This record gives sequence, structure tokens and C-alpha cells, in this order.
Amino acid sequence: MEAPWHAHYAPGVPPTVEVPEVPLTRFLSDAARRFGARPAIHFYGRTIPYAELDALASRFAAALAGLGVGKGDRVAIMLPNVPQCPITYYGTLKAGAVVVQTNPLFQTEELAHQVADSGATVLVALDVFRDRIDPMFEGSGLKAVIYCGVRDFLPPLKRLLYPLKARREGMWKPFAKHPPAHDLMALLESAPAAPPPTGVAADDVALLQYTGGTTGTPKGVILTHRNLVANTVQCRAWIPQIREGKARFLGVIPFFHVYGMTTCMNLAVLTAGEMILLPRFSTLEVLKTIARTRPNLFPGIQAMYLAISNHPKAGRYDLRSIEACVSGAGPLQREVQERFEALTGAQVVEGYGLSEASPVTHANPIGGTRKVGSIGLPFPSTDAKVVDPDDTARELAPGEVGELVVRGPQVMKGYWNRSEETLQTLAGGWLHTGDMARVDADGFFYIADRKKDMIKTGGENVYPREVEEVLFRHPKVHEAVVAGLPDDFLGEKIRAYLVLNPGESVTEEEIQAFCAEHLAKFKVPKEVEVRPELPKNIVGKVLRRMLVEEALARSRPG
Repeated sequence: MEAPWHAHYAPGVPPTVEVPEVPLTRFLSDAARRFGARPAIHFYGRTIPYAELDALASRFAAALAGLGVGKGDRVAIMLPNVPQCPITYYGTLKAGAVVVQTNPLFQTEELAHQVADSGATVLVALDVFRDRIDPMFEGSGLKAVIYCGVRDFLPPLKRLLYPLKARREGMWKPFAKHPPAHDLMALLESAPAAPPPTGVAADDVALLQYTGGTTGTPKGVILTHRNLVANTVQCRAWIPQIREGKARFLGVIPFFHVYGMTTCMNLAVLTAGEMILLPRFSTLEVLKTIARTRPNLFPGIQAMYLAISNHPKAGRYDLRSIEACVSGAGPLQREVQERFEALTGAQVVEGYGLSEASPVTHANPIGGTRKVGSIGLPFPSTDAKVVDPDDTARELAPGEVGELVVRGPQVMKGYWNRSEETLQTLAGGWLHTGDMARVDADGFFYIADRKKDMIKTGGENVYPREVEEVLFRHPKVHEAVVAGLPDDFLGEKIRAYLVLNPGESVTEEEIQAFCAEHLAKFKVPKEVEVRPELPKNIVGKVLRRMLVEEALARSRPG
């Protein structure tokens, strides 16, 4: 049955997609067969073609088999966007094992928890992380750690100079092999060209993607090969402008985050596109890289587009190669969107997803109708609706705010070792997102806010996003977030946290007066705090919970 949103798809986007019954690694082997000489990775001047990437992934799979890793075993990968990331990711899947994406910023305690929870037996990491890994190795269940270095895939001259530069920045330590540690490059050189057959099927688990933990304890999301194949195919269908073997992706959004993994790494491999890798986001380096390498697709987040638009040297660089940007991992404010588009000529559209959906479920059309402030339309082969959070069997009418629920081939199998939470989240065959939303008559969806972030003040419900959108319009405000804090009279009071533009200052009264011009009185922040920066996770999402916890800690007696 046709959904109302299908009429607003961009030309060439189908209402449904066919999901091939193959493991995710088929995309890499197909790219290597059809576009073997085509660059797969560009890394500071070093190019790795698809045939070589596929061969290296196969060798890593064979190396894992040699270490005793079998089908279904978990392999944790703790890497930024370096060539070893796609090599070990696809190699792990070729071995029939399960990838456990691990944040390179994790400290020892966080890493130990994830390794223990997932049951990972092998960890792949940069050698500079040894100080965090060694203290948790004993008793962790790990049988081996495989180390690699940023320098391993640099061009010869840059590889020679890397230790000098990295020592100055405190990023380099010489590799010290100690059992049961292994050098990735040595393993690849000595491993057979192909692993033993494993019989990986579409229904097999491919990934444990841990939720970000911004609203509670991180949970391992179980994603199958079919889930990941489906979402990659859906992303491909959404951007029919991508030409196979021609696209160039700026790969600065972290691949260990599910959004970067799907919309950049896996989509690039499906389309035999070139991944221009940057291990971390540095605004000036990104400007130089765009001008030099000419990528045309830039999956990113609002914080990246904002930093580029605000950089004092942005106008000196030719950024006009960028054609399309899908902004995820949080809301996209209109001002940020318009400024970046004016600077680059690209089209920036907001999308939406969550780890439990591999992750993308919605996006605004690229090259078609889009609605500012909306997360867009459900993806091909994806259904969505807004339901009463107190009676989820009741679907709400357009314009009413309720919980967003979705279903489609990209939706997870469940949570790792959490059967009760799986049943709750997938109740009735729908993924209950925990986000409050509304839908209009055309099928465009709008996020009001997370159900857990909603502020109840004086008997009224306030969604942080609507207040933040007003704060973003203030000419002195660079970044803004609001949160609800306990209040004896109101239940919760609204506090705004602001980062100002350089050289600016504001009073609490000035901000409150500005908000009062655009918001009902009960939505105006009762308190305003100016900070030099806001706490964020690795992909730039503001950690609202951390701000609340800091405020609560300060208010406790003693």
C-alpha cells in the first residue's frame, strides 16, 4: 500500500528496495571484482585500490582463524578512521566473527565493561592506546590484542617523518611486542591469502553496536548482515545521483559510530566509492582536504558544518566539489544549514536514525522537496507512525505529538543479553524509538525531543529542541542546549547552557527577553549559564545528561 510520503520522494527514489540475501562482505568482493583498480581509500596521499583492500581483509580473516577465532566469536575494534579500520572490520566479518565497535576515547574502565559485556576474545587497537588496554587485560577474557599504528599505511616519506611529528604531539610510542600482543602488519604479511570457509549467512550476527550511553547504560545492539545490507541499500536508493566507481566520500565522521559506518564506509564500498580518511576532525585540515582531494559527498553532523562555516579562513578554500551532505546524530538548525549551503553550494539535509536501526530510518530528499526542521520521510521499505506513549496501540493524527515507532529490514534483532529490554523496545513488531515526534499530512516527520529529555515544568510539557532553536537564532549564541533541573515549585525548571561567539557577552535577562519574544512564558529558561564549551561525545552530540548531573552535584549539600 502506498504511504503518503512516497509522493514526496525525490525523482528516481523507489518506495521499496530489494534486500539481497548476502553477507555484507559481498559488497567488498563485488567492488574488488568490478572495480579492482579503483581507489578504495585515500589516506594522506597513500591510495589503496579495491583489489588490495579486499585482499588485506581476506588476510586478516585468515589471521583471525589462525588465532582461534571462529564463527560467532566477538572481535572488538578500537580504531579511528585509518585504513586498518575497514580492513579489520571487513576481515572480521569474512572470518564469520562479530564486530564490536569500540570508541577510541574509552578509558580503561569503559573498555573493560564493553569487552566483558560483549565477550570479545580479540581486540584490535592503535598502539598509542596500550596504556589504557594493559591494565584491563588480565581477567578481561581477551585472548589476544592486535596493535597497529597510524604510520603503517602512510606514504613512505610521511611514514618516515611521522614519529618526529607524533612525538611532538605526544601521540607516538614505539611498538613493544609482549604476549599475547601481535603486530597487525606482521600478521597480514604472514597470513594465508584466504580464510577457511565459514558459511556466513544473511541472518548471522555481524555487529554489536553499543548505544551511546547518553540516556543510560550502553547496551549492545545486535545487527545482522541483513540489517546492515538493508540499510546500506536503502541509503544507496536515497541518493540515486551516486555513480558507481565515481563517488568520493569525505570520511571524517567516525566509522566506529554506526552513522559513519553505514552512510560513509559501507555505502562507499557498495558503490565502489573512494573514502578520503581523516582520523579526527580538525577544521583547518578538513578545509585543506576538501580543496585538495575534491570529495563530493560529506556525511557529517551539525557541529562539523558549523565549525567549517565559522572558520575565519573558510573563504580561502574551494569547497564547491561538495554536492550533498546528510546531517545525522542530532538535530540540524536552520541557520547552520543555510550558512553551510551558501559557503559550499552543496545541499545539506537532515536525517534521523538510531543504533537499533542500523541506523537510518528517515531523511529529507536530496534534490527534492525538503522541509526545514523535519527529519524527513521514512526510507524505502520503512514504515513509521506516531503513537500515544501511554497506549502504543493507538496511532495519533497528523500534528499530534507522541512516540515515534518504526519498522523495516534495518531494525535490529535485539539487545545483547537483555531479553526483557528487547521485548519492550520491539513490542508489537515495531521499534519504539523513545523519541517524541509528530507527522504532517505529507508524511514528513518532526522530532519534538527524546521522551526522557522532555521537561515537565508547571504542569506543561516542554521539548528542549524548540527552545534550543530559538536560542540558536540569537546573534551572540554559537551553541545552545537546555535541560530540566528539579524545582520544588515547578517540578522542573529550564536551564539554558550557552557557548557564545568570540568576544561576545550576554546577561541572563537579555537571553530571557529574547526567548520571551518567540516562546510561551513557561518555555522561557529560568536560568542561563554561559560556558566555554559543552560536553560532547565523539560524534559531537551534546551530553545533556552530564550537564544535569553536574548541576545536581553542585546543588547537594556538603
